[in-house]
Amino acid sequence: MPSRNAEGLSRQALQFFGLSLLALTASGVLTWMLIHWIGKPAEVREFRFPPAFAISSLLLLCGSCSLHSAVQYVSQEKQLQFRRQLKISMVLGVLFVGIQTYGIWSMFPTYRGPEDASEGVLGFVVSFASLHSLHFFIALMFVAFVIVRSKSDRYDHEYNWGVRFCAWFWHFLGVAWLAILAIFAIAL
Repeated sequence: MPSRNAEGLSRQALQFFGLSLLALTASGVLTWMLIHWIGKPAEVREFRFPPAFAISSLLLLCGSCSLHSAVQYVSQEKQLQFRRQLKISMVLGVLFVGIQTYGIWSMFPTYRGPEDASEGVLGFVVSFASLHSLHFFIALMFVAFVIVRSKSDRYDHEYNWGVRFCAWFWHFLGVAWLAILAIFAIAL
């Protein structure tokens, strides 16, 4: 007969898996909707950052502020506000991944041959943006983990290291994204 602690951990693992799967599915559905509703911009010969990158950058900043607020609230034992900020961060992260993926998709010109892959900076932009988006999904899974653990009152003013680390990871990805944008602004 399993112990109560083992049952609780199994339930948390299922909740984590479900929330992570929901986040991935929601961001995929958002990307699909954007592709079918907006479509690909008209082809231009010179490279331009898609407007989706500006929107996703704003979402990244808002999510960073939301996680910072979550850290402040948990430090002050304001559990309701803490959990609300975590959920807001999760929604902003899902929107970021969906819009970022659409932005990456919209950068691909109509394929004309192998020479397209070797010309210009497009390949590097797509590679770095894709890697950033994949790392950001890991950040979403981290937020999902903190959300699931927060439901069992795991975090308080004395123990909130996981929340702080999650926020710092998100902030680091924000700085990495700004560096990627700066490198490509210089390269263009």
